[in-house]
Amino acid sequence: MGDTFFRSPLRTAHGRFLVSLPPGGQLLVGTPDPGDHGSCVFFIQREKAGCWTRGSLELTATTEEELAIRWVTALQFWISHHGVTRPKSLLVFINPFGGCHKAVDIYRGQVASLFALAEIHTHVIETSRANEAREYILHQDLSIFDGLVSVGGDGTVNEVMHALIERTQRKAGVSEEDADAELLSPHLRIGIIPAGSTDCVCFATVGIADPVTSALHIIIGDSQPLDVCSLRHNGKLLRYSVSLAGYGFYGDVVSTSEKHRWMGPARYAYAGVKVVLSNRSYEGTVEFQEARLEEANPRDQTRCRSGCLVCSESSKHLLAGSEEATLSSSAGDPGGGWRRVQGRFLAVNVTAMSSACPKSPEGLSPCAHLADGTADLILVRKCSMLSFLRHLVRHTNCSDQFDLPFVSVHRVRAVRFTACKADDDTDGDPPEQAWKGLCGAKRREEPALSCWTCDGEALNHTDVSIRVHARLIHLFARGIERSNCTS
Repeated sequence: MGDTFFRSPLRTAHGRFLVSLPPGGQLLVGTPDPGDHGSCVFFIQREKAGCWTRGSLELTATTEEELAIRWVTALQFWISHHGVTRPKSLLVFINPFGGCHKAVDIYRGQVASLFALAEIHTHVIETSRANEAREYILHQDLSIFDGLVSVGGDGTVNEVMHALIERTQRKAGVSEEDADAELLSPHLRIGIIPAGSTDCVCFATVGIADPVTSALHIIIGDSQPLDVCSLRHNGKLLRYSVSLAGYGFYGDVVSTSEKHRWMGPARYAYAGVKVVLSNRSYEGTVEFQEARLEEANPRDQTRCRSGCLVCSESSKHLLAGSEEATLSSSAGDPGGGWRRVQGRFLAVNVTAMSSACPKSPEGLSPCAHLADGTADLILVRKCSMLSFLRHLVRHTNCSDQFDLPFVSVHRVRAVRFTACKADDDTDGDPPEQAWKGLCGAKRREEPALSCWTCDGEALNHTDVSIRVHARLIHLFARGIERSNCTS
């Protein structure tokens, strides 16, 4: 072909070619490469902000075919030997209606090709109605799958998680209605491809809401245990929670947003502003069993990161069963490690993880741990609207949101909340009267009750009991590998 300015091998779907640019030419000239004994190695490379991408390295052996074969054989052996936790078959649920309605495009455009490249068999179900994923998980044979994948928002993750826990208990003969029962951990892991509005669970366990990064965690078979909270009313199971269970402010935000679903994701911002301006507080009694962990507390400035020592040490005690045994025995006795707080609260929050998200990089409780068998109870007492707004703003930066006189935080294993109706106010204060806003408009008297929200879903009951189930589920994740805030 004569002298060239450029020559390079090119791999295509039809084979390998040697591509050249002749002198003065404007078109590439390609010829089949007779010595195509090369291979391509794909690997993960870390980018900024915790993002993972797929890298590739081409190995060529143009003269010795046996050398190329030996390289490929050796690499495949080590991948098989060290990748025993890598999934080979996945059941994928895509919710096309969640978040910004981009789940299908995200999976097809960014994830499906990665699974195919890793030779992972996938059975994909694009859901068309609520609870379709739940019904499939409960009633179909899952023995051929190594894990479940949720493509959607936190609601889709929650549906998959609920169904998997319920299926596991049914098969083991464990009653979920027994408040003292020790729930069994499912053997299938859950993968999360973020495609929702907030993607809190993914962000708090991976450190970024990026579909490619999450897909690569699934491919290499990472495993991250996760604590789960059960919420009950009079002993009856209401829901499970992995992020936030909140009464007061967050309950009002969710219930208000439900009335404006036509607004899409913007309804949450609208509802948040409306609830902040109302500045409603609620009377109630909070009882909680504090975790007896000398090495960790909600304000020790530690962060739960990949390979967390706190979670690792806690698992040793939990496996011994000591903490689980003391929980049921002392649950009925407020004096057995239980404390009681009564008053008027703007918010009562229980979170088993930091509940971080892109808009709140440190989350509701920055020092909460993913798998230590505890949750953080955050009590925000009645205060002025500006004071509460100051508390909320600190969630968006690195300031200590607990360093305020009306906020307290406790690391707990169980919580009981009893709402106080208007007729039952024990402090003798009358219901709060209307006040005048900036334009002189009067506000109605505060309602006596709020509602609970559990991972974004409103509950109909106000009096609930919450228990932490240690390491109940496992995700295809490894925990956050970096710090979100820097001092």
